[in-house]
Amino acid sequence: MKRNVRASRPRFAEYKERRQSASAKQRVADRATARDKTLEKPRKRGFGALFTTFLGYLGNQRGRLALCLLALSIATALGLGIPYSSKIAIDYILTNNPGPEGWPAWVPIDGDTIGDRALALLLLGSVMLVAGIAAAAVGLVGRWGATKTVKSLQVKLRRLAFRHAIRLPMHRVSDLKSGGVASILREDAGNAADLVFSMIYNPWRAILQLVGTLTILAFVDWRMLLGALLLLPVVWLTHRTWIAKLRPVYRDIRRTRQAIDAQATESFGGIRVVRGFHRSAAETNRFSHDVHFMTRQEILAWWWSRVLETAWHVLVPMASVGVLMYGGYRVLQGELTVGDLMAFTAYVLMLLGPIEALVATASQIQSNLAGFDRTLDLFAEPLEFDDSSVAHANKSDAPAIVIHPETTHGAIAFEGVTFRYPRPSPLREVSMPDADQLGGHHYNVSSEAPAGAAPSDDRPSPADGPMPPVLMDISFEANPGETIALVGSSGSGKTTLTNLVARFYDPSQGRVTLDGRDLREIDIDSYRRLLGIVEQDVFLFDGTVAENIAYAKRNVTDAQIREAAEAANAAVFIDRLEDGFDTLIGERGVRLSGGQKQRIAIARAVLADPRILILDEATSNLDSESERLIQKSLARLMQGRTSFVIAHRLSTIRHADRILVLENGELIETGTHEELIARGGRYADLLKLQTEPVELI
Repeated sequence: MKRNVRASRPRFAEYKERRQSASAKQRVADRATARDKTLEKPRKRGFGALFTTFLGYLGNQRGRLALCLLALSIATALGLGIPYSSKIAIDYILTNNPGPEGWPAWVPIDGDTIGDRALALLLLGSVMLVAGIAAAAVGLVGRWGATKTVKSLQVKLRRLAFRHAIRLPMHRVSDLKSGGVASILREDAGNAADLVFSMIYNPWRAILQLVGTLTILAFVDWRMLLGALLLLPVVWLTHRTWIAKLRPVYRDIRRTRQAIDAQATESFGGIRVVRGFHRSAAETNRFSHDVHFMTRQEILAWWWSRVLETAWHVLVPMASVGVLMYGGYRVLQGELTVGDLMAFTAYVLMLLGPIEALVATASQIQSNLAGFDRTLDLFAEPLEFDDSSVAHANKSDAPAIVIHPETTHGAIAFEGVTFRYPRPSPLREVSMPDADQLGGHHYNVSSEAPAGAAPSDDRPSPADGPMPPVLMDISFEANPGETIALVGSSGSGKTTLTNLVARFYDPSQGRVTLDGRDLREIDIDSYRRLLGIVEQDVFLFDGTVAENIAYAKRNVTDAQIREAAEAANAAVFIDRLEDGFDTLIGERGVRLSGGQKQRIAIARAVLADPRILILDEATSNLDSESERLIQKSLARLMQGRTSFVIAHRLSTIRHADRILVLENGELIETGTHEELIARGGRYADLLKLQTEPVELI
């Protein structure tokens, strides 16, 4: 379908206009689905809620973090005493102007001789040196502990995000796409852990410096302290004016990056199609436009952040000039010593330092909070079948039934099954950005459904009201060990039916049973251990041949892997490979032919030893020799197993125990090959179309 690629400049102009006109309550909103543009309500997680939730995810790391903050407090307290040495050096040693009280009684120096002053200077320098080294050492220990906490939390959040994402419903996985999931795992879940520094560690140090400095300033001169406090309203004003605008922009940047990751993943995943249709330049152009648009968003955020920093770069010298003028005047009047003025100037700079640091890190806090918020959006997504089990529907606390292969017969029955695909709801924060969010960049592209998802011809596009049914009132029984063939034109519902057998979805009406028990009562993991699936589009992982075969079962031996390969007629070609079973096959098995990949997939299914087998066009698009080998492998694999076979070439299913003919989601014929031929119905028509020669015009 057509892809409308717009230049980044007009898209960004529209984006800025929307962002500036957004109300305060809807700055993070403007959500719409990629198809029906239905607005969703924005999520509202305030800072307090995010902070409390973040502390909860720290778990047993909170104790370590508390020790890190204690070490940071000690280091900061030691650092606060160092500037006061300037007053002691000037007033007590260099100018002999210690004030009316003179030297403290516990100091064994009267300050009258040069030797005594030199000794005092040496003593002062030694104390400051020890304090500085101690502050650096203790601070290093605290920062090491905080860094270790960040890395531990990154591992935890990424693990939780991956575990949650991989158990999402099939339609949500399709909405997210692989690049979008990778963006959340890498960027959002990873950067959220940096809140340990940006939201806790660094602000804690700044607050300690702020409070400690204000206390010392009050001790030196309370009037000058009041002038310093006038800076605090400026901090609040800049926070309210600018920070509230930064977080939405950072969220938009993350959504744009997610879209770019997904597009790049899609382009390289379909590299044969891209090059086959000479679309490399078009894909590069689309990628470049998206990157340019994201860069403009990042520059917008950069400018808003720099406004804050520039304001403080101006305030710091202004404050220093004010202290110098006012403090110098009081020195001339004899109300302050030169040491007081120097100490006060140093502490004013220390006062501005933590404030400036807070402002400078505010943008980083917003970026990390946005990533954490999006990670929480992912965690808020309901898991597969969370709210659709029979026990849940009956409000029962009964646990799901765990089944075992040795006690399972494998009888599958459909009882009045009607199925509608879930309507694409307004996509949440983890979803792909729509055209409006990307400044009008439309992605009107259809892609092949992943394993388990419905193909595009089975899945109607959304419209107002309920989704139309894909299967309607389907009823049949598959006895243990029977082979059931599914026949019908494209879009008739064959793949959808096998998706229900695999329980990738639950029926909208009716039920699917295993040995008389509703699948919704059975523990999903124990049920899927009974399944073996071989599809037309074989998916192999980037690893060795042995690793791909062994993926079906844990803790298998090399002998079991070879036995499975021999059963799938794959051992001969595997032995001819450069490293045999240890040969790396590349991403998705790119170094193997179609027939070789199919035989490895069959070997994987053989090793799984399934009770229920699903074969979805497993022999299509193969040459005659490969098809013959694979047919032998499949015949061996299906023995004693309840099998569901989808095939367009009807010659491959002649020996099926029963053939189900689907048309527009309805079961219109059932019987053996001979019975259906004798009946002269739809199956006979399809067989006739395949056997009659095509007349060339």
